[in-house]
Amino acid sequence: MKYLTSIWTTIVLASLLIGIRVSDPTPVEQLRLNTFDSYIRTIPETDFGNGVVLLNIGEEALAKYGQYPFPRHQYAQMLSDLREANAGMIGFTIMFPEADRFAGDEVFASWINSNGVILAQDADPDGRSKTAPYVGTVTFGSGDPLDWLIKYDGLVTNIPQLEKEAWGHGLINAMPEVDGLVRRIPLVSQIDDKLYPSFALETIRVMQDRLSYTIKVNEVGVEEVIIRPFRIPSDANGSFWINPNYKFTEIEYGSELPNLGGQAVFIGLTAKGLASQIPTPAGLMPAHQIQAAAIQSIMDEVSISRPVWTDLLEILVMSIGALVIVLAVYHLPIVWSMIIFFATVASSVGASFYFWYESQILLDMTYSMILYIMTFASSSFSNFYKQFMLRQQIKKQFETYLDPKQVYLLQKNPELLRLGGDRKEMSFLFMDICGFTPISEHYKNNNDPEGLVELVNEFLDAMTKIILNNGGTIDKYMGDCIMAFWNAPLPCDNHAEMAVKSSIEIEAKTNELKEVYKSRGLPDINVGTGVNTGDCIVGNMGSESRFDYSVIGDAVNLAARLEATAARHEYVDYKTIISSYTQEQLPDEYKCKEIGKIKVKGKEELITIYSPKL
Repeated sequence: MKYLTSIWTTIVLASLLIGIRVSDPTPVEQLRLNTFDSYIRTIPETDFGNGVVLLNIGEEALAKYGQYPFPRHQYAQMLSDLREANAGMIGFTIMFPEADRFAGDEVFASWINSNGVILAQDADPDGRSKTAPYVGTVTFGSGDPLDWLIKYDGLVTNIPQLEKEAWGHGLINAMPEVDGLVRRIPLVSQIDDKLYPSFALETIRVMQDRLSYTIKVNEVGVEEVIIRPFRIPSDANGSFWINPNYKFTEIEYGSELPNLGGQAVFIGLTAKGLASQIPTPAGLMPAHQIQAAAIQSIMDEVSISRPVWTDLLEILVMSIGALVIVLAVYHLPIVWSMIIFFATVASSVGASFYFWYESQILLDMTYSMILYIMTFASSSFSNFYKQFMLRQQIKKQFETYLDPKQVYLLQKNPELLRLGGDRKEMSFLFMDICGFTPISEHYKNNNDPEGLVELVNEFLDAMTKIILNNGGTIDKYMGDCIMAFWNAPLPCDNHAEMAVKSSIEIEAKTNELKEVYKSRGLPDINVGTGVNTGDCIVGNMGSESRFDYSVIGDAVNLAARLEATAARHEYVDYKTIISSYTQEQLPDEYKCKEIGKIKVKGKEELITIYSPKL
């Protein structure tokens, strides 16, 4: 568990998630496309009642003109009607790959030649054609378009008689997506190492009366396709994002045509069962509506794009963001780590929206958010677990030394415990039983060692409660001796008073126990206590595998020396002895009697000692 909750585990998890993003499996791509759909849906619907007209061959047309496909002379009549209605450029998204069974191709071809017609082609691996009419292209930049453009193995074309009369020919293929929805079209595709324009791109070329178009390519893909005056941004594979939120004028073929005023007309099937509706993020659409939306997007210079640098930028930014979150969680307080987490998420979302609304550049914010949430969750859990284990360690280490309320305070705020050592002023108490040998001999003579242990534990338990109730920390038990201190690990401003108060209460408690032990027939018992105040080093001391929270310093040694002096020899009447350093910090209600001076090892001056009373 130690390794699973380390910072490196979170870094490995973040690296794994970033690696998944780099490999870009289908679920990740699908998630990204769904995000882009939500962006594009924010574009307001635009009504182009005076720009493009859709001529639908639907149920009413079939009822009027009979079964489909119509004879080709019917299409010739359609062109005648459109020309009389003052139509502009005319595009068919219907294909004519076979000769007309009614021999109407010649008349239809003659009308195509003189009426500015664009015919559709279809790139298909099962297509029987390997080549078709196409215009030349100009490429510039450091890349080769054949390395990037969508590649197909075959073509479905119109019969040559019609192809040679058309003003332009373009592919009506959509960009293949993982979910089958149409969001993009390839502006240019490659078949047998030849470049073929899309229907939309070819229509723009004819409308602008240009002989060719230009492709700009660099080392990482196609940047844009140019037909003056339009510079059309593209993805690396030459695809173009369509704005589907256009509303066009739609006319059912067979109804009376109004004066079209030179508007472009795109002809397609809408009758049920003749042609499948194409799924898009905006719903089902017929082919000619999608092509019209693509053409209008180009003409409006709608620059929905995902430039070649976006993937690299997203991966770089999300990597930096994840690292910042990990470092914040592990090295900053929880409040600041949460602030940084939310700030990182907000920055990612804000940047994505900024690029979209300012430049209509598509940036994926969802995967970054997933990465940030997973990273924050992992690092927070690991950090929480470490803090939990630290609190458990504190509880285990101090539950026998401190009052439970003090242990709780340490668990709540482990920063109060500076592991590794801290220099501070503290007060120290040493206490042991005087006259312990007669008691030991009593139990030995009665062959009752268990009774001796029970007696010692009973006595030490009573004294321990006094120390803990006064805010002290039990450092250790040494046989019948207790070592305790105040002002660590929790602060105690009146540590000297609490230590002396404990020693006085220990003396009083001992007098009570003496009566109890006397009733048991035990020898008389006394206690000697020494208290000193001074600077020392306090902290966890020991080895990596075994350590204790303890204190070291001259002030500690002096307290032990005072305990060894109390209730013995010339000081036999003084059960508690304190140093002048402790006496100086006591409140006025403590009456301290000077009882002498002692020499301490390592010091030249004598230490004045006192016996305190309340």
